[in-house]
Amino acid sequence: SFGFAWGVNGFLLFNALGKLGNETTAVMRKRIAAEIKTTFASHYTHEVSLAGALQMDAISAYRKQATGEKFLIKPQS
Repeated sequence: SFGFAWGVNGFLLFNALGKLGNETTAVMRKRIAAEIKTTFASHYTHEVSLAGALQMDAISAYRKQATGEKFLIKPQS
């Protein structure tokens, strides 16, 4: 299934990065660091605490998994 393929890719990512060599991964890390607020930025529709994420109204909202809607659960708040 498609979902399983995504799970496998996640596990194989570090093996693939290891095969690229230190110089290549250093270039990739440098690019990510330079573009962390642009290309690699994440934007969240809602930020909720862990306790807030367990409230029924929050569960109803994030279980819809709507396009363009991202929730950030912040356990430390």
